[in-house]
Amino acid sequence: MEHLLRNLFDYQKFSGNAALQDVIDAVHSRYAMRELQLDEMELVSAAGVAEQPVSLNKAKKPGK
Repeated sequence: MEHLLRNLFDYQKFSGNAALQDVIDAVHSRYAMRELQLDEMELVSAAGVAEQPVSLNKAKKPGK
């Protein structure tokens, strides 16, 4: 769905369709871009959520 929206947004740059522009404007108004505060930045992980490494003591032993 995200890919479809991105393609429609790009298409709109060249087509000038009024109905499509209304949809784009509505989406932009719902998801306004703004600068994050420092305390909000602590909650953002650009690399995703890291998985906990498996402890050597808890790793499965061969034959079990």
